[in-house]
Amino acid sequence: MNSAVARKRMVAELVKRGITDQRVLGAMQEIPRHIFVEEAMSAQAYSDGSLPIGEKQTISQPYIVAKMTQLLALTGREKVLELGTGSGYQAAVLATLADRVCTVERIRPLALKARKALDSLRLLNVNLKIGDGTEGWTEEAPFDAILVTAGAPHLPDCLVQQLAPGGRLVIPVGDRIDQKLLLVTKGMDGSVATEECDGCRFVRLIGRNGWNDEQ
Repeated sequence: MNSAVARKRMVAELVKRGITDQRVLGAMQEIPRHIFVEEAMSAQAYSDGSLPIGEKQTISQPYIVAKMTQLLALTGREKVLELGTGSGYQAAVLATLADRVCTVERIRPLALKARKALDSLRLLNVNLKIGDGTEGWTEEAPFDAILVTAGAPHLPDCLVQQLAPGGRLVIPVGDRIDQKLLLVTKGMDGSVATEECDGCRFVRLIGRNGWNDEQ
């Protein structure tokens, strides 16, 4: 099966599972997910499951990528912060849907591979740095949307502070095994509302405002 056909089937499955945002579906139809996984696993790239990408990290299943992106309700004008670049696939989806993406990865080899994949697609609106994502990216704040792609023990205050009025933040919060997706919205007056969404399982968010390596 060629990759275009595989992407079409993947998107059809996302529709069956309740993804309705046509812009999100279009982005996932367009982006070649197989270039973000190891060559030996390229045949599994469009199945609805997570895959290892090295360094004890994973690329999230397509449904979770689509669900989290849909919750951000992007229009194309936003500056988005992503914490946990990983393979770079989620950043590619965001870059297709937003004006600008700032993404942070703490593991250097993953960051370099992600940069190479993003550059191969000429996604020049992605700014990637290596560092502690749990601290956000103060120099680039505020952000219209923030997406965290690893499970946190709690919602870091600094991320709420870096969210612009009217912005939306999606983050998995829970214990080391199971989390819930939280949708955090900030009102124009600075008020904050939190909504629980789907259950999920992510690798741990490691850093000053997340888990530490020993936990």
